[in-house]
Amino acid sequence: MSEQDPKQALMQKVEEALAKVRPSLEADGGGVELVNVTEDNIAEVRLQGACKGCPMSQMTLAMGIGRVLRQEVPEIADVRAVD
Repeated sequence: MSEQDPKQALMQKVEEALAKVRPSLEADGGGVELVNVTEDNIAEVRLQGACKGCPMSQMTLAMGIGRVLRQEVPEIADVRAVD
């Protein structure tokens, strides 16, 4: 069995953390998709559904998604929304 690529392992940890916040987002008609984890450990996510154009999306990103990700995956330095 080969060892998992460190980036793939980190992305898997981020996906697992995102799974914890998805039900809250989906309850409001939104969602989040992991796009990438950069070399400097910034998680790039795409907000979906109602979250995409919501005026509160930056707060959701910072206080909701970002807080959970940094708590669950301390390696993550920041979370950024991408289109």
